[in-house]
Amino acid sequence: MQNPGALVPLLRAIHPGKPRVLGEDFSAAAAVSRCWLARVPGSVAIAADLDQLCLDRARALCASPRLRLHRANVLTSTPLGPKPDLIFVGNFSICEIHARKALVAYLRRCRARLAAKGVFVCDIYGGESAFRTGHVQRMHEVPGDDRVRIRYTWQQRAADPITAIVENALHFRVLRDNEVIQEHTDAFVYRWRLWSLSELREAMLEAGFARVEVFNQLPDAQDGDGNTYAMPIADPADLDDSYIVCVAAFAGPGRR
Repeated sequence: MQNPGALVPLLRAIHPGKPRVLGEDFSAAAAVSRCWLARVPGSVAIAADLDQLCLDRARALCASPRLRLHRANVLTSTPLGPKPDLIFVGNFSICEIHARKALVAYLRRCRARLAAKGVFVCDIYGGESAFRTGHVQRMHEVPGDDRVRIRYTWQQRAADPITAIVENALHFRVLRDNEVIQEHTDAFVYRWRLWSLSELREAMLEAGFARVEVFNQLPDAQDGDGNTYAMPIADPADLDDSYIVCVAAFAGPGRR
């Protein structure tokens, strides 16, 4: 599960200027877009997804006219609105694209959509556990009700290192005073093409981006004035054995 509160400062730190317009593709309920509007004064967010129910949920959570919602297939159409300074694809949704030709075509479309000095960012996981099956569980407290907790389970149930196709499922169990009151098995199921860092970099450069850098998913530091810093990973040894990172493709020559 992504953390918009950490992602928004990271995205702003990656950009070489002062980004104002965010494009969020494969947005679901537009959590990053909603956080962007709350954190960036005078900003605009353009969120696109195929699921109208998710977009309706986003509107119910944020009535601001600065949030522009589009039911669209971003692989074949361009959401209306100003040119984004940043386009973000989170929750490993870049893996919804299975064919390299389609990946390059989408990235080329994003390159054309971006404003000058724009940046495209997506998240990805990899490393030694990338093609292992198994699961990870976390417990989450419910704000305002310390009796209720949610157990979140991420399961990788199938993985083929030859084709790089993986199948993942998300499960949720709701407990009140440690008693199960709701169970949502296979709440979400994904069949992904897990792209490697080198494959993404090559596709981004082929699509016309000038430079590609890799960042840890959390910002590196913050100064006393609240400014966030993010340094690209320069040495492969700095990657965790099993990592989640953000891959940034710059439309211009690079960062400041």
